[in-house]
Amino acid sequence: MTDAELNKQESHADSHDVKLTPFTIFRYTYSVILLIFSIVLVIALMFTGNTKLAADASPWAALIVCILAVVWLSMIEGQQASLVGLPPVDPDLYKDTHPVTYLNAATAFLGDNLDRYLMGRQFMVLLVVFIINLCGAPTDANADVLNMPQWLKTIFLDVGLGMIIFTCQLGQLTTQVNASHCMLDFINNYFALFTLYVAMTIEFSGIMHCSYLIQNILSFASGKPIQSNEEPRTGLKFVFFWGRVLMSLAILGFSLAVIISALFDGKTMMAVKYPNVSNGASIFLFFFLCCIVGMLEGMQIAFFAVAKLPASERGTSYFGKKTCDLLFKGNGQNLPGFMIGRQLTVVASFFIVASITSMNIQPGSGDNIFGVSDGAQAFLNLGFHAAVVTTIIASITWQLAASAFPIAFLNFPFTYVLLVFALFLEWTGLCAGSWVLARIMKKALKYEYDEVYVGTPEERAANNHADKDFADDAGKLYGGGFRGHAVGSHDALDGPIHSKDAIDEETPDEPVDASA
Repeated sequence: MTDAELNKQESHADSHDVKLTPFTIFRYTYSVILLIFSIVLVIALMFTGNTKLAADASPWAALIVCILAVVWLSMIEGQQASLVGLPPVDPDLYKDTHPVTYLNAATAFLGDNLDRYLMGRQFMVLLVVFIINLCGAPTDANADVLNMPQWLKTIFLDVGLGMIIFTCQLGQLTTQVNASHCMLDFINNYFALFTLYVAMTIEFSGIMHCSYLIQNILSFASGKPIQSNEEPRTGLKFVFFWGRVLMSLAILGFSLAVIISALFDGKTMMAVKYPNVSNGASIFLFFFLCCIVGMLEGMQIAFFAVAKLPASERGTSYFGKKTCDLLFKGNGQNLPGFMIGRQLTVVASFFIVASITSMNIQPGSGDNIFGVSDGAQAFLNLGFHAAVVTTIIASITWQLAASAFPIAFLNFPFTYVLLVFALFLEWTGLCAGSWVLARIMKKALKYEYDEVYVGTPEERAANNHADKDFADDAGKLYGGGFRGHAVGSHDALDGPIHSKDAIDEETPDEPVDASA
């Protein structure tokens, strides 16, 4: 590598790397210690038979499945950050240096495939999190390992902080941090391509297709057309599409009926893990947590949408203005804090929802839900029905609503409450160790920042490879991870997001050679 290339590399690193302060080092240290303790705790639960899969199969099966699920979840989360950031970039800039990334992009950016991928990916996240819950979460309220004192047991086992830290740091935030800045390197492998195909296959199956009906309803209600890169469906394509919508509605209805029936009859893990919670309270808690998750999913869509607006247009009510003032305080420094706190809250909610909805019915016991076959009951025990309901009701619907009505989300008072709560969670530094893991991962896999390969947005524009513009529209799905910045730019993960005016002011007057 030449001296010029090394200098460029160091310059890009300086623009992204977090500056270490004593408080930052403290947060990193205690977060990594919490992660190590959480890993030991989860493994101990498995090998004492205190998780569902360990008890039903074996501790080694639970450990292997958990490792595979966490690795796959990390790819799902990181890949999303890459694929939503790369569409504006001219693929000719990386097709030779990153051939598999180019193959990923050629597939994902064809027609409306990116929306299809995001739809399938959302279901994958929920299903994989539920599987991790089966592998590592305690099933008994009296589960006790490592001879922990009662107060520590309450925090890490009963509340579930151990599984939350374990999943957020290992399965989500670490790869999101790297993939947001190293998009090209992160998906330059066939594991990413395989994950892309799986997500698109799930979407093609039609399981989530009732979301498209919701998309059309919200588009009509908001008056915003649904932009598409494909011709309108006609003939058999039209029939096949709406046939899958009807099938999806039937699957959603059946899945919801399974959850409500099981909760009323006390046939879920909620009755085992939290025996003092009544069946009626469990049903209320399920829908309440769906609303909390939905609000957080919608809030990130609304926040990124209004970030592009002038400050005077971001909030039209008292709480809307307070939300924007807090969110964009100091040129946007609270936006990354919200994203991290949001991730913690969503994962915590998912694990509680998994306990509420996971079936506690042994196939062959004659107590199968709705009298289904033993094979069908064993399939439901994996959490498929819960993933369907949670993905549609608690995630995609709210994302679509926020896309159609972002200002309404900002004006809602509870949005401000959730923003404050998310910022408090981020301030605690519970998952600050993700940045340490991300740095280790980046060094080990030799990732480079994207601008090393394709330059900054200003450099690309100066060399006749300006980023493409993409119109905003109702119904786009961008939830579940970090986004909102251009490839090669300074962004929410490592400092304040610049306003458009600030970006314009920093744009160099003289063209910069991206190949330098």
